[in-house]
Amino acid sequence: MSVLRFLMLLSLVVWLGGVVFFAFVVAPAAFAVLPTHHLAGNLVNRSLSALHWMGIVSGLVFAGASTVSRRLATGSAHPLALPHILIYLMILLTLVSQFVISGRLAALRSEMGVIDTVSPGDARRVQFNRLHHWSVRTEATVLLLGLAVLYLTVRRFP
Repeated sequence: MSVLRFLMLLSLVVWLGGVVFFAFVVAPAAFAVLPTHHLAGNLVNRSLSALHWMGIVSGLVFAGASTVSRRLATGSAHPLALPHILIYLMILLTLVSQFVISGRLAALRSEMGVIDTVSPGDARRVQFNRLHHWSVRTEATVLLLGLAVLYLTVRRFP
């Protein structure tokens, strides 16, 4: 059981720590240090993609370990227990962010070329900014859901 608890907590630490590090260190540093928004966006996009894959794997590890842990403890896997539902939602949001939002942002960046030269009133730039806000909201939601899962997980074990 302690190995399963370890895997559950490790997966949450990796995922939530990655989101916090990305939001408060990587993205702000990229835009503060790199000479253009275009270069900073390239770095942030690549880092976000890595974060998404870390999150997807971490979510699957958590769901698997938690399901086995519940099965061993209670005789039933409880696949629809609240922490599992929240993890499934986190994975879903991460998949949407990776394949829908980030994909569309990449297409817009490709169409615009160097984003620093595109007028703020340009329709593509407006759409890009709107999608960027959705990306931020999605990551914030994943973080909040993850904190709820962490609380529920820690509370479950004495």
